[in-house]
Amino acid sequence: MDNAEAVPVDESELRGTALEQSPVGAGATEAARRELSERRVMDVVRSEATERLDAAAQLTAPAHAERAARLRAEAAVLLHFLEGSGAA
Repeated sequence: MDNAEAVPVDESELRGTALEQSPVGAGATEAARRELSERRVMDVVRSEATERLDAAAQLTAPAHAERAARLRAEAAVLLHFLEGSGAA
């Protein structure tokens, strides 16, 4: 969710001030975040589940069976979350 909430930073903002003019203190390096709608959160969760299932499907070698099972289990948890919210 952190990545989905990130606000794109303008490249000019990255080069804007000299080091001695940089803000200092707690939270000075925090970037603004956008608030996600419930619908967008569900889309992100669904996408994460799909990515895990796709990755598990690619892991066909016996040596990767444990990793594939873990990815399928993670996807199941995410899909269960969607079912509980009525968005599956």
